[in-house]
Amino acid sequence: MVEAFERILFVHAHPDDESISTGGTIATLIDRGAEVAVVTCTRGELGEVIPEALRDELGTPAALGERREAELRSALAALGVTDQRFLGSPGARFEGRPPRRYLDSGMRWGVHGAEATAHATAGSLTAADFGEVASDIAAAIAEFDPDVVVSYDENGGYGHPDHIRVHEATRRAAEVMSVPFYVIEKAESVRKSTFAINVAPVLDRKRAALRAHLTQVSVDGDRYALADRVWKPIATVETFRRIRRSDEPDPSSFSEQGTLVKIASSVIALVLGGFVGAMLTVTHQATTQIGAIAVPWGIIAAVVLAAALLVGLRLVFESRIVAGSAAIGLLGVVAVLSVKGAGGSILVPGNVAGYIWTFAPAVIALLVLAWPRVRRSSAGNIDSTPAAKGAIEK
Repeated sequence: MVEAFERILFVHAHPDDESISTGGTIATLIDRGAEVAVVTCTRGELGEVIPEALRDELGTPAALGERREAELRSALAALGVTDQRFLGSPGARFEGRPPRRYLDSGMRWGVHGAEATAHATAGSLTAADFGEVASDIAAAIAEFDPDVVVSYDENGGYGHPDHIRVHEATRRAAEVMSVPFYVIEKAESVRKSTFAINVAPVLDRKRAALRAHLTQVSVDGDRYALADRVWKPIATVETFRRIRRSDEPDPSSFSEQGTLVKIASSVIALVLGGFVGAMLTVTHQATTQIGAIAVPWGIIAAVVLAAALLVGLRLVFESRIVAGSAAIGLLGVVAVLSVKGAGGSILVPGNVAGYIWTFAPAVIALLVLAWPRVRRSSAGNIDSTPAAKGAIEK
C-alpha cells in the first residue's frame, strides 16, 4: 500500500481512531508523497473524558464534540494530513442532499466486549439509514478519487457499533465504486493475506497525534491508554488486509501470474493444440455403419473435441492468450496436414468431412477468441448491508 498507491482514503468512526490504528501509516504515506484524505464519520460526542479537570467543562455531547473536532485538527496536523472531512458534510455527502451531522452512537461494555447501548439517538450513525451512510462514503470516494480505501475489519476492531457500521458502509461503497478496500488488521490476527507497515521512523509524529487527543488518550512515553486505563505499547507496526471484490480476478488466476508462467502456459497450450489437431486430423474421416447408415462419428468427434479444448481453455484461464496458443497449434497442424501434394491430401481428402475439418477449427477458434469477457457487476445495491461471513480475502 505504501509503494503502490498515490491517493489513499481512510474512513474512521471517531476522532482519535485515525491516530491509534493508522497514524503511522498515514504519516509514512505522506512522507512518501502520497495524497491522503481522512473521513471522520462522527465527532465522538459520547466518548468518555479521561482528564477529571475537563469533565465538567465537557459535560454535554455538544461541548465534547466541539473539543474533539479541535483535537482532531491538531492530531492530523502532526501527521501531515491537510484533507479531512466529516461524513455528511460537503465532500462526503451525496449530491442533492442537505448536509447532516452523524452523531456518536455510544457503546457499553458487555460480557463479550463492546456492544450497542439500549437506545441509540435518532441522529446517531447506527440509527441512520444504511444506504444514506454508504452513499455519503461513496460520494467522498467519487470526490477524492482514491486508489484505495482503508477502514476497519468486520468486527470494527473491537466491536464498537459505530466501527462495525463504518466497515459495512465503507465496504459497500468501495464495492459499488470499484475501489480496492483494505481493512485494519489486529497484530494478533496476522495471516498470509496480511501485510505490515513499519512505522517506527514516524513514531514521534504518531505519538504527537495521540497526545493531541487529550480527552480520549493518555500517553506515557511509548505506551498509551484509553478510558479503560489499560496501558498498551504504541504500535510500531500497522497491519492491513485486503478484501477482494466479487468482480476482481482471483490472485491465483492466470492474469495475475508472472511473465514466465504465462510463457510456459502458452507453449504447453501450443503443443497441446498441435497434438490434438494431429490426432483429430487422423481420425476425422472415421465412420461407423449402423444398419444402412454410415455415421461419420470421426468428424463429429473432431469438431466437438476441438471446440471443447478451446472453449475449456478460455473459461479456465479467463484469458485469450492460452486459448489462442492452443488454436495456433491446432490450426497450424491441420493446415500442414491438409496441404495437397501431387497425389492430393491423404489425411484430408476432398469430401464433406474433409471440407468441414478444413474450415471448422478456424471458425471455432474465431468465435472462442472473439467473445468478450463477461465480468460480474460490482455495483450491487448500495442500500444492502454486505454479509460479514464469506468475505473474499486477498
